[in-house]
Amino acid sequence: MALLSRVADRLYWAARYMERAEDTARIIRAYHDLVVDFPGDVVLRWEPLIAISGNVVSVDTDPDDYSGELMVLQFLIADRQNSGSIASCVAATRENLRTTREVIPREAWQTVNGLSHYTGSNAATAVRRQTRDRFLARVIDDSRRLDGVVDSTMTRANPYRLFRLGRLMERADMTTRVLGVRAAALLQTNVPGDNGRSSDPLSDEVQWMGVLRSLSALQMYQRATRGPIDGEAVVRFLLYYASFPRSVQCCLDEIRSIVLTLPSPHDVLVALDTAEHVLAEARPIASDGHELDDAMDRVQLAITGLDRAIHDRWVAAG
Repeated sequence: MALLSRVADRLYWAARYMERAEDTARIIRAYHDLVVDFPGDVVLRWEPLIAISGNVVSVDTDPDDYSGELMVLQFLIADRQNSGSIASCVAATRENLRTTREVIPREAWQTVNGLSHYTGSNAATAVRRQTRDRFLARVIDDSRRLDGVVDSTMTRANPYRLFRLGRLMERADMTTRVLGVRAAALLQTNVPGDNGRSSDPLSDEVQWMGVLRSLSALQMYQRATRGPIDGEAVVRFLLYYASFPRSVQCCLDEIRSIVLTLPSPHDVLVALDTAEHVLAEARPIASDGHELDDAMDRVQLAITGLDRAIHDRWVAAG
């Protein structure tokens, strides 16, 4: 089945934006739990979460908001000038699917349309703790609902494949960003001469637990490793454990299976091979913030190259 590049572009980016909104909501909720549960008198600042946006952004904090919580969450949840905020991503998903309703299930459009109206009305107040959890839960639940509707009722043709590719590309990228947030936190709390290691093993374990929770990976990690929550093991699990659907390796494996069903995939397969090679070579030391950050940057650049190849071959073609 031929697919117009206009339709391919909008399906691909609708999927990416929806995945980005869901993953950002997960990360914010997990970081909030970390802040509440973190032992000791240390005040965890919220600025590391800005690494989610993939840009170096300066956020001015209010004297009454010492940790930066409200200003950072305004940027990540409600700021329409930030194309990666939840409000912006949901609005972009709706706009992309609005013009492709003929190829997606009706319930999928209804889910996105309803969520868009909800986020448009509630994003500004969701920055506050009293209403935040309900808002984030709605974003996550409706994103999962959309995925379920598409997976269970959409014909396995090219529109489905492009939508699925968008989901997987964004998921792989966001998993590296979660680890990038952890790298930023390590750099923020680095003690000179300590190689970035936390002086409190319990605090370190709590932070890595937060990383797993932000990807809904805690239970599956515990089933797979059956050991303590250790930074090195967490990084290996999230990057290389091919049976976990949010690991980068699993995403790349699924991308390959889809790409092979699409016409003339050679250039995309070359970019995919490159991404897998970069991932295999990364092997960062989890306790070294600089090394972890640099490794995730390399993987993200490889994923960007894969995205460009997909875009050039099927989205912009024709």
